[in-house]
Amino acid sequence: MRFRHPDGSTVHLAYCTNVHPAETLDGVLAQLRDHCEPVRRRLGRDRLGIGLWLARDAAHALVTDPAALRGLRTELDRRGLEVVTLNGFPYEGFGAEEVKYRVYTPDWADPERLDHTTSLARVLAGLLPDDVTDGTISTLPLAWRTAYDDTRADKARTALVTLAERLDALQELTGRSIRIGLEPEPGCVVETTHDAIAPLTAIAHDRIGICVDTCHLATSFEDPHTALDALTDARVPIVKSQLSAALHAEQPSRPEVREALAAFAEPRFLHQTRAATSAGLHGTDDLDEALADGGALPGTAPWRAHFHVPLHAAPAAPLTSTLPVLKAALTRLVGGPHPLTRHLEVETYTWQALPPELRPRARAQLTDGIAAELTLARDLLTDLGLKELP
Repeated sequence: MRFRHPDGSTVHLAYCTNVHPAETLDGVLAQLRDHCEPVRRRLGRDRLGIGLWLARDAAHALVTDPAALRGLRTELDRRGLEVVTLNGFPYEGFGAEEVKYRVYTPDWADPERLDHTTSLARVLAGLLPDDVTDGTISTLPLAWRTAYDDTRADKARTALVTLAERLDALQELTGRSIRIGLEPEPGCVVETTHDAIAPLTAIAHDRIGICVDTCHLATSFEDPHTALDALTDARVPIVKSQLSAALHAEQPSRPEVREALAAFAEPRFLHQTRAATSAGLHGTDDLDEALADGGALPGTAPWRAHFHVPLHAAPAAPLTSTLPVLKAALTRLVGGPHPLTRHLEVETYTWQALPPELRPRARAQLTDGIAAELTLARDLLTDLGLKELP
């Protein structure tokens, strides 16, 4: 979906396909047929943006076979779909029964991460629509915080500098500009937008910036205006933003609140949980740790959990979502005289990890849910003065 900003620039809205796990190119093609095109039709649109997630094997198949890449581009066109952004965070296995800490490997100190992201950039350059010259890729925020020392930090910085050089060369070769955004996430080396400023200003290259995920922003209790102003002041490029909402519990000490939270503690994904107190931020790596006996988190302050809940359907009381944080961030991102980013991506990958009674039970229900999220995002954009384009 495309929107015209009042300054005349085009803002793109997509939804991320990591909600439809696939490891191979055949799986990606099946996603387009079974999910992405039905969402477009459900919205009544001639064209729909998707943020592709390409696992290692799918990316390798595309970057090593020009015919396969042309075939994917043809299939996108045929189904009324377009790609201006990729999700390069998960490397492989995102559809496994247990993902948890595996999603953070390989990190930016490992050569595989540089090679994979280079492949993604080359693929994206070949997938961009004819009238679009700028593409973006979100990626791991350097590494998970453990086992990350000065040596690995130096390797990660060198890899990102090398990537920037490769992206420069790619633009010279193709005329397409691809930028990468580190995506701050609780528990990682770059946990907050503030944490991103030092490493990104050290690299000081406009092709390497930040991807602001509004669920992660909220989970860390960051104020959107303060965070985005700091990035702007530091001249850190906001490459893209993922529109998502976290789980919020206002009174986590109450038994009924803890019972409701426990329904979201599931074995597949990591749900980092944070509590903001006057003494600072307290956290656990997962929701079940926060709920365990022994008081891992104080119950006297609100909790937020890294669980991407559907934008249009906040959990039932006594829980809610951090949709207000998303709205505040979006106002700052695209509501001003000029957009801070032109690539927006709805990223609710946890539909099948929701409590059983909230999960879509058929493909059509998932299609309806994704379409409802995109409709909400569209309405927020038009309320900010953007004009939806055909």
